[in-house]
Amino acid sequence: MHDIKAIRDNPAAFDQGLARRGLAPRADELIALDDKRRAAISDLQRAQERRNAASKEIGAAMARKDVEAADDLKAEVAGLKATLPELEAADREAAAALDKALAEIPNLPFDDVPDGRDENDNVEVRRHGSPPAFPNGFEPKEHFEIGEALGLMDFDVAAKLSGARFVVLKGPLARLSRALEQFMLDLHTGEHGYSEIEPPVLVRDDAMFGTAQLPKFEEDQFWTMAGDSLKAVAEGAGDPLAAIKKSRFGLIPTAEVPMTNLVRESIVDERTLPLRFTAGTLCFRAEAGAAGKDTRGMIRQHQFRKVELVSITTPEQARAEHERMTGCAEEVLKRLGLHFRTMALCTGDMGFASRKTYDIEVWLPGQGRFREISSCSVCGDFQARRMNARSKAADAKATRFVHTLNGSGVAVGRALIAVIENYQQPDGAIAVPEALRPYMGGLTRIEARS
Repeated sequence: MHDIKAIRDNPAAFDQGLARRGLAPRADELIALDDKRRAAISDLQRAQERRNAASKEIGAAMARKDVEAADDLKAEVAGLKATLPELEAADREAAAALDKALAEIPNLPFDDVPDGRDENDNVEVRRHGSPPAFPNGFEPKEHFEIGEALGLMDFDVAAKLSGARFVVLKGPLARLSRALEQFMLDLHTGEHGYSEIEPPVLVRDDAMFGTAQLPKFEEDQFWTMAGDSLKAVAEGAGDPLAAIKKSRFGLIPTAEVPMTNLVRESIVDERTLPLRFTAGTLCFRAEAGAAGKDTRGMIRQHQFRKVELVSITTPEQARAEHERMTGCAEEVLKRLGLHFRTMALCTGDMGFASRKTYDIEVWLPGQGRFREISSCSVCGDFQARRMNARSKAADAKATRFVHTLNGSGVAVGRALIAVIENYQQPDGAIAVPEALRPYMGGLTRIEARS
């Protein structure tokens, strides 16, 4: 959410930021909406003040026994009271119109974010390692070919259970997935200073709004309701869609949603910042608009596991924390011995709430290209304004909005894909990376089920 005061103070800078995002100018429109809101507030306040003043004047008129003046004032007060509901409604409508417009506008990029239209304009920041060396004549396979050949990855059974974009992992491959998540959480909590959280995976609309999944990305989410609520909606009168939205829960697309909202509607002592949270959770994405993309394998699933990193900071800490968070995500891949590159996303490829984003892309030999495995973003006070999350220094009189950051540390499913493809063996087995062997009971190879 943007600060309308900042927009009024420097409309040209706001429109310039939107232009870098490839968007049309909006400052004049927003200022006009704010003018309408301010006028509605003024009209309401004037009516309330006159009502209060006239009510006092009635007492004075009665005290001096001026009945005619008292009756006139009573009539005036009655008229003002009659107009107040309309003025209050105009105030609410003007505020809602401004809030709606502000909520639909993405965050503005930092000055050092590269300009560009799409992923082709992203800039490589650094690269680690090199692709694995396979024997001459060996053609690396994709993860789903390896997993299916081992009898440990079943998309057909998953389709019978749930439809497309689901998978059933079995035996040691399921354990490898669990090992990856445990390894990441141990690394982030034991060495990187994050506090582990086990958050709800069902959240209310307010939480989704706070991290900017709503209103723009409503169709990308999965929504659910309790059976009794659904029955009540089906049997009730009125607007069923409004009733559903009031009673529904959203399945989280990432643990960023509940973890960032841990500080919503609160004032945090700045001496405790930065706060660093991590969680390994199921995540759910409807993948609206992704028809035809990555239809084979586990790259783009409706349900997947991810280890998420969230930081809550002061404005002064945010930029350094972004670099630190990205380094924590990179360390996961380093420990796994994977080849990767870190990309600074251009203005046209950044997420809605981000001011700057690094994507970490891991090398997948089966595809012969890099694929995103982590995205680390600094959001400034954009989410904090939506959540009303503030901080206060011990010697400060006023509060200020916190800054929020989030990153994948990393996506478990894609890490599993990367391990399968990078550690595939000519005989069809998968070597277990050394870092994961303690979590695998000492197992060094995953072979076909006998």
